[in-house]
Amino acid sequence: MDLYEYQARDLFAAHDVPVLPGVVAETPEDAQAAAVGLGRAVVVKAQVKTGGRGKAGGVKLAPDPDAARRRASEILGLEIKGHPVRRVLVTTATEIADEYYFSYLLDRANRTFLALASLEGGVEIEETAVTNPEALVRIPIDPLTGVGAAEAERIVSAVGLPPASAEAVQRLWTTFVAEDALLVEVNPLVRDVDGAIVALDGKVTLDDNAAYRHPGHAALRDLGAADPLEAKAQARHLNYVRLDGQVGVIGNGAGLVMSTLDVVALAGADPANFLDIGGGASAEVMANALEIVLADPGVRSVLVNVFGGITACDAVADGIVRAYALLRSRGEPVDRPVVVRLDGNRADEGRKILRVAGLPRLELVDTMDGAAARAASLASEVA
Repeated sequence: MDLYEYQARDLFAAHDVPVLPGVVAETPEDAQAAAVGLGRAVVVKAQVKTGGRGKAGGVKLAPDPDAARRRASEILGLEIKGHPVRRVLVTTATEIADEYYFSYLLDRANRTFLALASLEGGVEIEETAVTNPEALVRIPIDPLTGVGAAEAERIVSAVGLPPASAEAVQRLWTTFVAEDALLVEVNPLVRDVDGAIVALDGKVTLDDNAAYRHPGHAALRDLGAADPLEAKAQARHLNYVRLDGQVGVIGNGAGLVMSTLDVVALAGADPANFLDIGGGASAEVMANALEIVLADPGVRSVLVNVFGGITACDAVADGIVRAYALLRSRGEPVDRPVVVRLDGNRADEGRKILRVAGLPRLELVDTMDGAAARAASLASEVA
C-alpha cells in the first residue's frame, strides 16, 4: 500500500524523524485556516500518489493565509498523471540550504535491504539514475544488524551527507522496520539555513503481507481513491491488479500469470489485468475471478491459463461453469469470448466439463502460446 505524503509525514513524526508542522485541507477555506494556525508563510502541496507534482502545478508557495486559500483553490481538482487532487497538505515554508535524496528499500534481486542516497535531491530520482548514475550511491544493509548509530554515520560519510543527518538516517531505518515498509523515501531531505535536517517530503510503501501485525494501517487505506474493481477483488481475497489492455488474464500462481502477461504481449495484445487465483483455488474463487475480470469494460477477451497442481483443473472448469450461471442470473451474461487452457492435474476431466457445458463464446486451446494468440486475435476482432 502506497501512502500519501501527509500519511508518510505522520509515520515519520511517530518515529522522531524531523518533519515540518503541517495540516491537511480539503477546501480552500481549510487551507486558509491552516495557514492562520501555522502563523507564517506556507507551502500548499497536492496529495496524490504520483511524482511530478511541482511540474504539474501541484506545489505552490503562499506568503499569507489569503494566498493559501487561492493556491489551494488552484490545486484542488487538478488531475496529475491521472490522479485527481482531493486534498492538500499545508506546511510551513523553510529556507533551504541544501537538498538531498535518501531512501531505504527492499532489494529483491539480492534478497536484502538497500540504502539509496544522492547529494542531488529535489528532482525525480529516476531521472538522476539515468542521466547521472554515479550521483546515486547504493549501500547494502545487513538485515541482521540494521542501521544503528555507527552504521548511520558510515552511510552518511559514504554518501557525503552532512554529519548532522546521521540521526535522521537512523530514525528512517527505524520507521522502515517498525512499519514493515517496502520503501521509505525522502526527496528532498534538506539542511535548512540554520543547519537543521528536515524530511521535507515523504513516500512510503507498506507491505500488505504484514498488515496483520499493524491493525492501524487499515485506516491509512484511501478506499475512495481505490480502483473499484481492485477494491472488490481485495474484498474477495483475490490478487488482482488492473492494467490498461484488452485481454483479461486469469491464472493460478503469480509466476504463471506474469508469464501469461508476457505471452499475451508477444501475441500482439495488451493484458487488461493481473489476476492470480492461487494454488488452492476453489470453484467459488474461479467464479469470483471471472466475474471481476468481465466487469472491466475494457476487456475484449479473457484468457484463463491454469496448470493443475494443488488446483485441480476440474475444479477450475466447474468454477467457470458456475461463473457463467451466476452472471446470467444477474442479467449480465458473458458477452465476450473466453479462451481456456487447462493442463496438469485432472486436465482431461476439466476439458470434458467445459465441452459438455457448451458455454457460449468459450474456446479450449491446448497450449499457452496458442491460447494467448487466440485471445489476442479475438480481442482485435471485438475491437
